[in-house]
This record gives sequence, structure tokens and C-alpha cells, in this order.
Amino acid sequence: MTENVLIAGAGIGGLTAALALHARDVDVTVIERTDLRPLGVGINLLPHAVRELYELGLGDRLSRIAVAPAAVAYYDTDGALLFREQRGIDGGYGYPQYSVHRGLLQMLLLSALRDRLGPNAVHDNCELVGFDESDGCVRVHTSSGDLVAGALVGADGIHSCVRRRIHRGPDPLLWSGSRMFRGAVDGEPFLDGRTMSIVKGANGVDLVVYPIGGGQLNWVVMLPEAQQGPLPGDAKWNRPGDRSEVLRHVDHWNLHWLDAADLVRRTEPVLEYPMVDREVLPWWGRGRVTLLGDAAHPMYPVGANGGSQAIVDAAVLAEELSRDPVHGLRGYEDRRRPETAKVVEANREMHRAGATQRPDDLARVTAKYRTDTKADRSHA
Repeated sequence: MTENVLIAGAGIGGLTAALALHARDVDVTVIERTDLRPLGVGINLLPHAVRELYELGLGDRLSRIAVAPAAVAYYDTDGALLFREQRGIDGGYGYPQYSVHRGLLQMLLLSALRDRLGPNAVHDNCELVGFDESDGCVRVHTSSGDLVAGALVGADGIHSCVRRRIHRGPDPLLWSGSRMFRGAVDGEPFLDGRTMSIVKGANGVDLVVYPIGGGQLNWVVMLPEAQQGPLPGDAKWNRPGDRSEVLRHVDHWNLHWLDAADLVRRTEPVLEYPMVDREVLPWWGRGRVTLLGDAAHPMYPVGANGGSQAIVDAAVLAEELSRDPVHGLRGYEDRRRPETAKVVEANREMHRAGATQRPDDLARVTAKYRTDTKADRSHA
């Protein structure tokens, strides 16, 4: 058994890392600055990430709360099909792709962790305020007192405190120029009930809509409005959005198989978030400290890769740290930093190419993205 690991952040990446480390007989503790509630809207998990959750024995539980899309299909605003590609098992992958409510997935991971490690495995309302390394350990200062660990993993999101303390130079949020409006609402299945649909509107406006289980539909509307550059203001996941800004774009659409405007009108709340990322770091951690998930590699939320990459991070971290307690953190970074840097750039490229509506272009862009991000069948 290696030294204990403290994970800051009980999101998808942090909880999966804790489960993966425990599975390899590594002692682990998780701290979370807020109380743990099932927040958020829908997310997607690609087959190579789902594989890791199956390896942790969570496949059956995940399948009961999620929907496995059989295809991703692109349409114009009159509901005509532009391009369709099969996904998950239907696409020849070894594992499903899943669409699921983020909060329910987080609670599934939390429940599994507490079942396996005990009720005190996660300390909520416990905020990291600093840390020091000495005598072969990390002393982590929190709002509830000090904790000592053999390693610290910052899985504390896009506004990571751990990242700020080890990367003290300029590290701004970089805005794509697009805002995302989104929500989850009860709704009847559309098309075959297992299709993730992307509607290509004018001037780069996109609607992404898909079922996430429990009779709910998740939707995201992308609204381009500025040039790429530094973000004016902050980025908060739970900021309320003005539904009228969305309705003025989708109200005249006539999809036939879905009333997009009704979906938006019935959603409460509508949330708004700027599509942002950060520049790729030349290194993630030092000594006995590293980063994971959005703390390490924040990326545009396109291609279903944000949560998926955090889950893969978790699996590689556990593998490397259990194999080599001394150099495992650097081994983890050596494997994951180049791979996630490619995904960050691929997401930017996918966003830049997003305005196309030509079927041949859509086929080319999506195929290149799967190859660049290792999300194709050869890897999944």
C-alpha cells in the first residue's frame, strides 16, 4: 500500500480518482468546499471513459440512470437530416456512450465511494486554503483544520485553488466568443429516443438536444457574439440566463420532430455560461502535488470530452501512483498532459469549424475529431 492521497474536489474527476485509487489499495481522502448536492444539467461520457467506470464495477448502476445514444445526427432548422453517425455499441465501440444528468452521476460516484471507504471518505464544506510540502508529505490547510497526506491532487475545477498556488503567473480564462445557454426539462422522447441531435442554425447558432434519463431532455444553445479573446468578467456554471435571448433565435424553427421554443420556455432555470478554456500548461504539478480534470486542462465543452477526460485522468493517476509511489505523479502527467493538450486544441478546432452545414464537411470534421482525441473505435 502506498502513502495516502488527498483529493481536493468531489466532482466527477475527483470522485472517480478516489474510487480508482481505492481499487488499487491506495488510501484516499476527498475534501469538497461546498455541500454535496446533485447539481448541474446533462453531460455525455464517451466509450473510453465509460470503460473506466465499468472497470470500477459501476456499469450496471450507470446504465440505470443514463441513456445510451445510438447516434449523433445533424439537422437544419427545418428538421431535414444533414449527417448521421452511429455511436456507442451501435457504432462498433466496445462500450456504450452515455448521456446522463451530471448531478445523478456525481451522486452515484459519491454513494459508491462511501459504500467502499465508509461515510467519512468525503469531507464536504471543507475548503482548501493552502498547502505546504515538507518531510516527504503535504500539509493541507483547510477551513476545517490541517490534514497531512503523501500526495495532493487538485481536482477542484476550472477555478482551481491548487492550480493558482502552483502556477502563479498570468493564467486567464480565454473566451471562444460564444455563450452557452442550457437546461434540462421533462419532455417526450423525440425521433427514436436514442439520438443526440445537433441543429445547425444561421450565423453559427447551434442547438444540441438529447435525452438524459428520468424522462428528461437536456439542451444547449450556442450563441456566437464576439471574437475570441480574454473573458470579460467571470465564468460561473450556475449563472441564470435570459431565455428571451435563446427564443429569438429558435422561435421560428420548424423541426417537426421537436418544438425547440417550447423546450426553452418550459425550462426552469435556464443557465448561461461562456465557452472558455485556458492555455495548456507546460507542467501540471511539482513534488507531491498534481492536477486533474478541469483544474489541469479546462477545455471547450464540445465533443463530450470534458468529463470523459477527467475520468481517464483518474484511471491513469491510480495506475501510475500505485505502481510507483515516488515518481507516479510525474508518470501520470507525462502520459496525460500531451494527450489532453491535443484534446484542448481539437475542441478549439471543432468550435472554429462549427458553422459548416455541408454533410461532407460534417463527416470530415467529426472523423478528424475522433482521431485527434483518441475517441475512435481503435482506442475505445
